[in-house]
Amino acid sequence: MELLLGEDGRPRCPWGSQPEIYRVYHDEEWGRATTDDHRLFEKVCLEGFQAGLSWLTILRKRESFRSGFAGFDPASVSRFDEEDVDRLLGDAGIVRHEGKIRSTINNAARALDLIDEHGSLAGYFWGWALPSDAPPAEIPGFTTLSTAISKDLKRRGWSFVGPTTVYAFMQSVGLVNDHLDGCHVRLECGQSRRHVLALYR
Repeated sequence: MELLLGEDGRPRCPWGSQPEIYRVYHDEEWGRATTDDHRLFEKVCLEGFQAGLSWLTILRKRESFRSGFAGFDPASVSRFDEEDVDRLLGDAGIVRHEGKIRSTINNAARALDLIDEHGSLAGYFWGWALPSDAPPAEIPGFTTLSTAISKDLKRRGWSFVGPTTVYAFMQSVGLVNDHLDGCHVRLECGQSRRHVLALYR
């Protein structure tokens, strides 16, 4: 794994240089500690939609996903009915996969259960985060921790949350810091992660 030097002279993780939508996502979002429940729910759902597709496809459709799924407000999505399923299946702006659409509606209700139990989705997910912030020697597809979270979510009735999907979610919201050593945003992401860990430990 080697850093790429961007046109702006900044070193980045190799996937985060091109195209521009990836560069913005890498620099401004991926790996930064996220505590907003709507954004956490959005990320876990979009990672589920991404299964079998490229993340670039999901990023390009994200605004349509947000519009179709009520800004990923779990309370609103949990009330979706068959008319909403039909509406979403007819929305060319999103990934029209019936199983994943129904999973998102189901997971919204399960997210409300987690919020009732832990006070917030952040309270649940950040309770799993490990303090280690060492630079990755390699980027795994899943880990022992993502497998444990996946099993716990499935036990609670969630779907489309396999270990690989959960690990991608963990990377995106800062539960782990997988920016490579020397990446120009690694330090900032680590600082944001440590701040949030202090709040939830």
